[in-house]
Amino acid sequence: MNRVISFIRDQHSFILKVLFFCLSVGLIVFIFPREGKFKYEFQKGKPWQHVDLIAPFDFPIYKSEEEIKSERKVVKRQMKPYFFKSGRIESEELERFSIEFEKAWSNAIVNLELDENKALKRKSEYFSKGKALLESIYKQGIIEIHTSIEGEDQDFEVAVVQDNVEVVKALSSFYTLKSAFQFINTSIEKTDELGQRVLGNSLENCLKRNVSYDEETNEFVLKQELENISPTLGMIQKGERVASKGDVLTEEQYKIIDSLRTEFESQLGESSNLTLILLGQAVLVALLILSLGLFLYSFRKEIINSDTKIVFLLFLIVLFVFGAKMFLSIENINLYLLPFCVLPIVVRTFFDIRVALFTFLVTILIIGFIAPNPYEFIIIQMITGMLTLLGIVNLRNRSQLFISSLVVFSVYSVVYLSIGLIQEGSFQATNWEFLGWFFGSAMLTLFAYPLIYMFEKIFGFVSDVTLMELADTNNNLLRQLNMKAPGTFQHSLQVSNLAEEAIRAIGGNTLLMRTGALYHDIGKMNMPNYFIENQNSDYNPHGELAPEESAAIIIEHVINGIELAKKNKLPDVIIDFIRTHHGTTTTRFFYKQYIEDHPDETDAAKLFRYPGPLPYSKETAVLMMADSVEAASRSLPRYDGESIEKLVNNIIDSQVTELQFANADITFRDIREIKKMFKRKLMSIYHVRVEYPD
Repeated sequence: MNRVISFIRDQHSFILKVLFFCLSVGLIVFIFPREGKFKYEFQKGKPWQHVDLIAPFDFPIYKSEEEIKSERKVVKRQMKPYFFKSGRIESEELERFSIEFEKAWSNAIVNLELDENKALKRKSEYFSKGKALLESIYKQGIIEIHTSIEGEDQDFEVAVVQDNVEVVKALSSFYTLKSAFQFINTSIEKTDELGQRVLGNSLENCLKRNVSYDEETNEFVLKQELENISPTLGMIQKGERVASKGDVLTEEQYKIIDSLRTEFESQLGESSNLTLILLGQAVLVALLILSLGLFLYSFRKEIINSDTKIVFLLFLIVLFVFGAKMFLSIENINLYLLPFCVLPIVVRTFFDIRVALFTFLVTILIIGFIAPNPYEFIIIQMITGMLTLLGIVNLRNRSQLFISSLVVFSVYSVVYLSIGLIQEGSFQATNWEFLGWFFGSAMLTLFAYPLIYMFEKIFGFVSDVTLMELADTNNNLLRQLNMKAPGTFQHSLQVSNLAEEAIRAIGGNTLLMRTGALYHDIGKMNMPNYFIENQNSDYNPHGELAPEESAAIIIEHVINGIELAKKNKLPDVIIDFIRTHHGTTTTRFFYKQYIEDHPDETDAAKLFRYPGPLPYSKETAVLMMADSVEAASRSLPRYDGESIEKLVNNIIDSQVTELQFANADITFRDIREIKKMFKRKLMSIYHVRVEYPD
């Protein structure tokens, strides 16, 4: 038991990483659909490369998605629109006619002298004629001009429902409000002037549409019609030959085999072999995740040693697998709409291109287990992802993201159409809707920008965009440095220029280098006058202090810089430049003074030594060199090629001798290149001319 506890204590970091990888495998397998996979790969227009395929059971031939969509369109186009004829409106308008007629009659005979009996007779005749006209109009029906019939000819048929009885009629069988008015005017033309005035005024207010579009019935009938569309074309009987080896698969054969695959995977997922299916899925996913882990262990130890970075990469893989499963489960949404290229863009922002590419390939291969037409899916995604990734050297401005979106859409389309040409030999059978899905995916790729910001905050990473913001000299902290310690600010600018050119020469992150160099001395803001670059008079406060006191103040600028950086929430990767830019070197000037006064002191060096740590990367090592060389160059009595070369060699060789770069991934060849770069830059800064031989 004690051995187990000791092993867990000693290997807890390794055990935790194993748990991360196992958890990701478990989550992915949990996300995967519970179904087996058809063991044969096949493509339309290509020879059947396997043994003769005999139907192992009865199965239906499923229609393709395009065929079902086409049938749905036909149903929608051919379905007669449903209208509802209201008897209530007819009754209401006939009652209104009685009232309107009385008003119109009373107004019309005010100034007329008519015999009472004749007047009553004429009134009765007018009323009967008007009521008959109105009844005939409403019996035929006044139809609503709905968008479903707008622009159709008079022979177009609609279904009219009245009293739960459906009758199909042509549009010519109905009145519109306009044609009803015209019919009334034509019908009362032969009536005398009094009749025209009375009927015209009373009937025009009693016309109302009584045949209106029935949205509820239309939706119900359309739903029923669509549900009645059969998803199958026929049946294949058990034992029937589906394809022989060497057969070039026709469209019909491809459809039959694809139907067999669908039915086979469905039945296999429901069988008692589910446990073995899950085991197979787990093994394959585990091998792919293991390959990622071995890649990181072999070539990117700084990532495998960081729990946060491992969790980030595994989280992205699980996230995209989950997204793929969700897109596959949503009807009428294509898997290609998911912006897969966001993954390599995001990973490339925080890591190098190899990590981004390997992570992307592992993710695509895992999703290929559940994607329809996995061969096409993997080919399309791999080519698009690689070209997109190679097109982004550094994501430092928004225009690059828009260019990447254009690349995503273009490559998706070209690869898809090329595969279609291989399979079909023409563009006739191309499903052009896929170009729409590709365009949608390209547009969604733009969401990489806010995702990068979100991941920065969650995982504590730093992107190039953030580094550019920090490197802006109008940044609040750098402005304070310029105001409080202008000499230090100018020194930091010169150091950043030197370091950036040096890191570019040996290969490294130039933007990180510049940003770290700008902030490395911010701790000098607390006591700027104690640093020589900020002294603008002959007075030097160190003249009143003992050497060890002066050294303590100088060394303290590292601690003050770290505290100030944390207070202003600078990223850890920038704070590391502040921590390491002096390593464990000593303040030589004050140390020599102290030794002269205390020659017998043997353990005095610790009072004058920076606390460290040592530089751990190329960038932090280059900063130490650039900082020391730039500061020392200001004290040269004369500037020529010989003095600058001697200065650079002495300082950097001394740092190498003191093992200041023991923890940094830097070679002697790199150091030689850095020296050459520093000499060239310093000669340019101090306008040193090259001496020509006599």
